[in-house]
Amino acid sequence: MTLDQLDLLLSQVQKPARYTAGEMGAVVKTLTPGMLRYAFCFPDLYEVGMSHLGMKILYGHANRRDDVWCERVFSPDADMQTAMEEMGVPLFALESLDPVKDFDLIGFTLQYEMCYTEVLNLLNLAGLAIRAKDRTDPFPLVVVGGPCASNPEPLADFIDLVSLGEGEEVSDELFDLCIQAKKEGWDKPEVLRRAAQIPGIYVPSLYDVTYNEDGTICTITPREGAPAVVSKRVITDLDSVYYPENFIVPFLDIVHDRAVVELFRGCNRGCRFCQAGFLYRPIREKSFETVAKDAKNLIESTGYDEIGLSSLSTSDYCGLEPLLDSLLDWTEEKHVNLSLPSLRIDNFSESLMEKVTRVRKSGLTFAPEAGTQRLRDVINKNITEQNVTDTCRTAFLGGYTAVKLYFMMGLPTETLDDIKGIADLAQKVVDLYYSMPERPKGKSVSVNISVACFVPKPYTPFEFEPQDSMEALREKQKYLLSCVRSRKISVSYHDSATSVAEAALARGDRRLCQVVEGAFLRGSRLDGWDDHFKPLAWQEAFEEAGLDPDFYARRRRSYDEVFPWDHLDYGVTKAFFIREHQKAMQAATTPSCFAGCNGCGAQRLTGGVCKCI
Repeated sequence: MTLDQLDLLLSQVQKPARYTAGEMGAVVKTLTPGMLRYAFCFPDLYEVGMSHLGMKILYGHANRRDDVWCERVFSPDADMQTAMEEMGVPLFALESLDPVKDFDLIGFTLQYEMCYTEVLNLLNLAGLAIRAKDRTDPFPLVVVGGPCASNPEPLADFIDLVSLGEGEEVSDELFDLCIQAKKEGWDKPEVLRRAAQIPGIYVPSLYDVTYNEDGTICTITPREGAPAVVSKRVITDLDSVYYPENFIVPFLDIVHDRAVVELFRGCNRGCRFCQAGFLYRPIREKSFETVAKDAKNLIESTGYDEIGLSSLSTSDYCGLEPLLDSLLDWTEEKHVNLSLPSLRIDNFSESLMEKVTRVRKSGLTFAPEAGTQRLRDVINKNITEQNVTDTCRTAFLGGYTAVKLYFMMGLPTETLDDIKGIADLAQKVVDLYYSMPERPKGKSVSVNISVACFVPKPYTPFEFEPQDSMEALREKQKYLLSCVRSRKISVSYHDSATSVAEAALARGDRRLCQVVEGAFLRGSRLDGWDDHFKPLAWQEAFEEAGLDPDFYARRRRSYDEVFPWDHLDYGVTKAFFIREHQKAMQAATTPSCFAGCNGCGAQRLTGGVCKCI
């Protein structure tokens, strides 16, 4: 695309800065013979994709090589897509403005199921065939990764390769394979067969799936030398793995506009609803010195005035308070704020609170997840009501007057008493505030309840469980509102229609490819956005394919059923999930891994490396 064409396009859109590139930190290279061109696509808008830490890491990791040029691609918003289609401009990469179809490798990160139609939209906008079998040339290859790659079957017909697990090491091996393939002129079947031999690379087209008469999977059979089971890749030593010293600094506000350092991967808690907590095991920490170095590098190179400490459970990082002391030695003087998302409600101390508020005080968010102790035990949250009130008391003593509490609705074994328990717990927090003589004078309290609809996910103890019906979820939402008695409490919740579609895709098999394509052809894209989601398009697509969404979302699954993802190994064993599911049905808890190894099996993939054992 020429700059004149870009100027004409930008004159027709509301946010041109999404498409101009040229930001500080963007990588522009001179093309050399044999250089591999990699289009890294985030199937959502610029503001969302540019906030994603994984994309920042892998973009910098790829571009450290002289023989690879990785460029960014984000979804155009509706105004930009219309303008591109009217002018006949295909999807282009930001750094070079070159058409994506001319790249060698096109990667998509799958962060949530509702981006699947957007993957098809971007392939179509690039001028490529949507189905992998119709792209007969060896390049471009379409590869996906990210958490939803743990069950990529609803996209199996559209993609060539799947990268399982952490991408730093395996991406280098894939780049080397592609460079060799181009040099030696391999055809596409040869590229796919060779790629299937790279540990962590799954090639869906090399597996045959058969079904039983009841619609469940009978067999998953590899062909042409592909492995029967593909295990995810895991970085053993986080201190030696690549981490960027520089981030791209955008021209416009993005969702998380700050420097971010990574504390550790994995989680020791074992919350039974949490897919991320199991997908990223085993637990591996970065050293205190590495995190401190990464933070200083990023602030100096970007000029950001905020550092986010990233992990699944930040307050579980072993050296958190010494790290904060070290960071505060220089961030306080430079007025750099520290952001600590994902704080646990059972280890939020007065000392920790004092440290995170020394520069700038932002809101506090905690996640009890369920309103009653019984249900918190079912989901293995391992916190008590006393933990919640003690933490809120600490926050109020520290001058806070607003607390946000996250919950889920539709959890296994949930009753209306559990729904009422959400409102009751929020009311107790309100009452606690007004019972404290030390509370901030002249200020009222605000408790915001945010409720998400529970979606059963693969690789969790609840992968066997049905999801609540849309009608049941909406009735529970109404009931919760009726239980709230104070104007100090506000309630927000996620739309249940989106959650039902998400649930069907999360545990779907490759027959759902027809549904994803059907929804896309009916205009579905950017389904994660409420103003884009088209429930009728999905309903018609299921009907056209002769498939029932309830079969995937609302069916209880037996322990011996073959799941669509059973040939993909993410470390934690199915036997462990069965044991945890049985304990959940008895409302029995499992302690944190720090109290002793619970035998999940994840350390198999690292030769025994796990922070908790």
